[in-house]
Amino acid sequence: MIKSRLCDLIGIKHPIIQAGMGPFSNNNLCVASANAGVLGLLSTSGLFNKEDQPWVYNAFIDSGEADRDDDMATALEKVLKRTYRLVKDQGGVYGINVMVSAELLPHSHTMIDTAIRVREENPDMKNNFKVIYTSAGDPMGWGEKIKGAGFTWMHVVPSVRGALRCKKAGVDVIVASGHEGGFHTSWEPVHSIVLLPAVAETVSDEKTLVIGCGGFCDGKTLAAAFALGADGAQMGTRFLATQESDFHEIWKQAVVEAGDRATLIARGFVGPARWLKSPRSMEHAKNTLQKSPGVFLGVPDDYSTIDMSLINFEIESIKAVYEGNKEKALIAAGESAQRINNMPKVKDMVDEIIRDAEEIMKKMPSYVV
Repeated sequence: MIKSRLCDLIGIKHPIIQAGMGPFSNNNLCVASANAGVLGLLSTSGLFNKEDQPWVYNAFIDSGEADRDDDMATALEKVLKRTYRLVKDQGGVYGINVMVSAELLPHSHTMIDTAIRVREENPDMKNNFKVIYTSAGDPMGWGEKIKGAGFTWMHVVPSVRGALRCKKAGVDVIVASGHEGGFHTSWEPVHSIVLLPAVAETVSDEKTLVIGCGGFCDGKTLAAAFALGADGAQMGTRFLATQESDFHEIWKQAVVEAGDRATLIARGFVGPARWLKSPRSMEHAKNTLQKSPGVFLGVPDDYSTIDMSLINFEIESIKAVYEGNKEKALIAAGESAQRINNMPKVKDMVDEIIRDAEEIMKKMPSYVV
C-alpha cells in the first residue's frame, strides 16, 4: 500500500487526484473516483455556459440531477448533495474545482459561497466534501474564506513563481502542472520533470504539500512523482478514458486510439490548449499561428482585437463533440493519451496504478549499492 501526506490530510486511500477537467461535466466520474479511494473533483465551470454553450451546460445539469432552469447556486447545491449521497456509504472524498480568473470572479464567489453554505447546512457532508480547488487565477485573497470554513485548499500553478504566490496565500496543497497536461496548458512549455522537482524544492514543507500534474497516468508515472519530490499525482486524461466518465464516447475512444505523437498545441478558450491531432485540429493550429501567434509566444489574446473566427471555430468544434460529429470535433487530451489504450472501470484502473507503482517503488532500493 502506498500512503502519503495527501492521504493523511484529506482521508483518501490512494495519493491520486482525479482532475476537474472543466468546463465539461464529470459528475459521474467524480463519484466513481471518490468511491475508488482517490480525491474526486467536480468541475463547476460548465455552469458558466448556459447561454453561449448550452450543450456543455445541459450535460452538466442533467448528469448532476439538477434542473435546467435552476440558478447557478441552486444547481451547484443539487450536484453537491447528489455527490454526497452517492459517496457517503463508501467513505469517498470529493471537492470542487473553481476557476478564479479575474473575468469570472462574480461566478467564483457564487460557487465558493454556495459550497460553504451547503456544507454548513449539512454538517455530515464534512466527512466527505473536504476540498475546494482553485485554478486559472490568482490565489491571493481566498484563503480566509476557504480555510476559514474548514476546507482543505488546493491551487494549481505552472511555475515556481506561481507556487511561491500560493505559499504566500496559504494554500495547503500546491499542484504543479507541467506542459504535458491536456486542454488548458501553460503559456510557457515547462514540463513536469523540470517543474515538479523545482516546485517541491521551493515550497514543500511540513505545512505545504506538492502534487504533480501533467503526463501522470499509470504506476510508472505515479512512482516518478514521488521520486521528483511530490506527495502524489493528479491525473486527467487517464480518468477521462474510463467507463464511468461523463465525456462523450467519441472523446473517450479518441484518447484510447491516439497512439504515438498524438497531440498538438493551438488556441483554446482561455489560452493555449492541447488537442488530439486530427485534420480539424491541424487546421485550428494553422489558423492560430496566423491569427493569434501570441499563443506560441506567451502573449495573451486581446479580446478587443482578436479574430473571433478562432473562438467561433472552437465553439463549433466542441459542439460537434457533443453531437458525435468526428469530422468537425476538436478533442482535448494530454500527452499521456499516447500511453492509454483501454477504457477500464475507474476502480480497476486505480487499483492497477497503485499495484504497479508499489512494485516499482519496492525495486528502487536495489539500485542503491
